[in-house]
Amino acid sequence: MGTSDLIQYAHALYNAHGDKAEAEAAQKALSEEEAGNAEEAQKWRAIRGHIKELRGPKST
Repeated sequence: MGTSDLIQYAHALYNAHGDKAEAEAAQKALSEEEAGNAEEAQKWRAIRGHIKELRGPKST
């Protein structure tokens, strides 16, 4: 999965789940890491990073 695919997936996940998308990506990364799938875990971490960028800075 290339970078553009990860970005598209991050957009789709964020559009579907809103602010919960980042937590979902983090959970999937953890699950993949625990299952021994380091490459898949890294993809989910990248997706989470893109979702963080989509959300922008947190306002208080």
